[in-house]
Amino acid sequence: MVPALSPAVAPAPAPAPVTVATSRPRPHAEPQLQAMFAARKRVFVDLLGWNVPVLEGRYEVDQFDDRHADYVVIADPLGRHLASARLLATTRPHILDSLFPELCSGAAPRGPRVREVTRFCLDPAVGARARREARNVLVSALVAHALASGIDSYTGVAELGWLQQILAFGWRCRPLGLPRVIGGRMLGALVIDITADTPALLAANAIHRDTTLERRSAAPCSLELV
Repeated sequence: MVPALSPAVAPAPAPAPVTVATSRPRPHAEPQLQAMFAARKRVFVDLLGWNVPVLEGRYEVDQFDDRHADYVVIADPLGRHLASARLLATTRPHILDSLFPELCSGAAPRGPRVREVTRFCLDPAVGARARREARNVLVSALVAHALASGIDSYTGVAELGWLQQILAFGWRCRPLGLPRVIGGRMLGALVIDITADTPALLAANAIHRDTTLERRSAAPCSLELV
């Protein structure tokens, strides 16, 4: 099993949240991860209306939430979910190559040093200011994880409005093709190059937050698609 990470985030104006990354979580056994899947359901199903699986009426879990997935979760000091993302290996089936290959003008980037960022989720239960800060912490934790793990780049698929925000963060990021309307949504694919100066590039746009990574392991998932 791939070891997981638990970044502790340096204090911002408010009490510092804690970031956790884990492989193959057990939502019923780990409250922060249970909250992550529940938040994904509120965001992607209830708010955005995605037609994706929901387990037990509460958790958004799809076919990519398997033992190969890793997760980064931002929680407040009480363990409440603020933001999260899922990381998929591009040497295995993932969203860009399996579901949206037409978004790339050429072959989708893939390899052992490339990960796909999916399910980037900002919890709707907190206010706009807290969501923005959680977004900045999550982006910074993803960069810290990449630098610590030998990841050279992240790929992703995003709706046009979010895609434009990602491109404007200041890091080295470029589209992989022209956006297209798919399923009634304007979607685009992108790749983000992660290098030693990426934190400074994000800091220039007031995005970067310091994070410290701590490795953890997780038990097999108790929520499975059938």
